[in-house]
Amino acid sequence: MTASPAPIVVAPKPEPAPTSAPARVTVARGYRFELVKLVSQWRIRLLVLGCWIVPAVFVAGVSQQSTLPVDTLFGRWMHATGWAAPLVMLGFAGTWALPLLTSVVAGDIFASEDRLGSWRLLLVAVRSPRRIFVAKALAGLTVIVLLVAGLAVSSTVGGLLAVGNHPLVGLDGHLLSPGDAAWRVLLAWVAALAPTLALAAIGLLGSIALGRSPMGLLLPALVAIVMQVAQMLPLPVAVRLALPGYAFISWNGLFTSPTQLTSLLIAVAVSLAWAVLATVLAYVLFQRRDFTNLAYDGSGRRALTVGLLPLVGLTALSVAAVAASTSSMGSGIEQGQVQRSVATAFAHLYRMQTDQLHRPGVTEAQLRATATCAKSAGKGAQEGAGNDWRCTVSWHLPGVAVTGTAIYQIDITSDGRFVADGDGPKEVNGYFLLRTSTGDAPNPLWQFDGNVELLDTSSKG
Repeated sequence: MTASPAPIVVAPKPEPAPTSAPARVTVARGYRFELVKLVSQWRIRLLVLGCWIVPAVFVAGVSQQSTLPVDTLFGRWMHATGWAAPLVMLGFAGTWALPLLTSVVAGDIFASEDRLGSWRLLLVAVRSPRRIFVAKALAGLTVIVLLVAGLAVSSTVGGLLAVGNHPLVGLDGHLLSPGDAAWRVLLAWVAALAPTLALAAIGLLGSIALGRSPMGLLLPALVAIVMQVAQMLPLPVAVRLALPGYAFISWNGLFTSPTQLTSLLIAVAVSLAWAVLATVLAYVLFQRRDFTNLAYDGSGRRALTVGLLPLVGLTALSVAAVAASTSSMGSGIEQGQVQRSVATAFAHLYRMQTDQLHRPGVTEAQLRATATCAKSAGKGAQEGAGNDWRCTVSWHLPGVAVTGTAIYQIDITSDGRFVADGDGPKEVNGYFLLRTSTGDAPNPLWQFDGNVELLDTSSKG
């Protein structure tokens, strides 16, 4: 008798485990990823290192020289106080450094993906063009702020260590205490962030609109050069204020008394408007671009209609708004304003010279300084920039019947900055050095800087 085969037991087929969707890449995670990508580039590391070291080395080197960069605003005071150093650096940065830095960082942050052909990989990983754009924009902004902070901190620390924490002479000749100077220097660098952000946003726009083209990388620098040329031309004040580059200049008004805040606030507001609009336009172009074409090189027509024309419209709107709200369709440099600025600066600096020579003290009210200025020897219109202004300053001393007079040749640039060069008498402004009881000291009346407020606010005060 044979045994019956054992029953075959079939095990139930296991049900497949439910597949879970990949975890969503958040903006914060994407931002960290993009920031690491940026700082891992050797050129970004060199820029960060240079911005945090080179300004201090430059200031230390200048402090050991007998000559000073007197053609730069506050350059003539670099041997007198450490607070002049960050302002000299700010003048250089606004002209050259910051436009180039924004080009290298923001102008390449999207175009680099086109050169590498990595858009599809990035989209598969993140699955959201919006989050990619936000992460890249925030990473670029972080690096730019780090670079600007390096320039400011390094030049300030270098100046204070090399020269010392001494009072700073303002653009109208009045003396700023170290604490007041520190606060105004900080505000000046913060104000310079606004046009820097505008250039960075233009860099984002160019990087997206022009693809792998090198023009996208150069766009912020080219726009900055165009704006600098515009500031040198005899354009109406309303046009100057409608360009974001004017905020690189208008911080000068922080170093007068009272402070010239109107033009600074307008310039900062215009710069921020440019930054917002250019960023929005960059986002719109990024959402519409073709990620499937590895040879994509941007769309010229779309860059013109979506990128350029709205910025031109914003400029026209800004010009109209400034012209309607202020009296600013002229050069802003008029005879009365020049005379007030020169007389005010002379009165403050005369008191400084009096202290150096240990003469009896005198106040600005007692001096009653006035200036009579003429352009081109009184021929033609008495307004506008030029090196053909000539001023005669008059003042009175208590107990002295004779009125003192001094002559200055004035060179005024189109942005309102002027240099007054003494032309006699020699005992007042004829020599660079003064013989004092403690040794030779620079004569504050020999040559001095000043600033004409392009928006006339004299009626308000």
